[in-house]
Amino acid sequence: MKELMRLDKYLADMGVGTRSEVKVLIKKRRVQVGNEVVNDPNRKIAIGVDSVRVDGREVSYVHYEYYMLNKPAGVLSATEDKHAKTVIDLIETSKRKDLFPVGRLDKDTEGLLLITNDGGLAHSLLSPKKHVDKEYYAKVEGVVTNEDVEAFAKGLQVDEDFKAMPAKLTILSQGEFSEITLIIQEGKFHQVKRMFEAMGKKVVYLKRLSMGSLQLDESLQPGEYREVTQEELALLK
Repeated sequence: MKELMRLDKYLADMGVGTRSEVKVLIKKRRVQVGNEVVNDPNRKIAIGVDSVRVDGREVSYVHYEYYMLNKPAGVLSATEDKHAKTVIDLIETSKRKDLFPVGRLDKDTEGLLLITNDGGLAHSLLSPKKHVDKEYYAKVEGVVTNEDVEAFAKGLQVDEDFKAMPAKLTILSQGEFSEITLIIQEGKFHQVKRMFEAMGKKVVYLKRLSMGSLQLDESLQPGEYREVTQEELALLK
């Protein structure tokens, strides 16, 4: 069965303009469906069947978009906020208006964040039943010890209400500030910071490196993003 959609919604979804803006384009007869110039915003389009052009340029319909963002510090993992910049504000060239971040990183945390409009994939990655690995790099104030590694591996009692699942802590360097990587399966509020606080230590820098099979592209500077490749997407699914 053909999926039908109003022409103005089709064009707005694909980032040609707002609903009101694309209606003006249509009324000015700048839009073609097939070989026909149309001036009715209510015209129904058969997605994937009808060819749609604006000023001669074809506008193909894309159901889902997937972006890998290297989240910078100081930006909220949210779709919108009246008082602070959000990760969606960084996706300047997005075609769609319904993008959202998959999960959250603290405001001061950097690193991998998947931006999409695919609710099914987001649910799968965030479901507690799936136990999707998330790897972080951190700088920690104080000496991280082998005892910490063992405690994390057993499942740390973070506070009265939360015992973390077993986590893999790897020490990269030890000193006044230690460097580590940590793989966890949950995504509780401030989880990595709280785990180290429970061991009497403080995280001073935190960056997510991976989520499931999706690895942060290290060529992306903080605030930069790119589309997720088909190969990466296939591994995520």
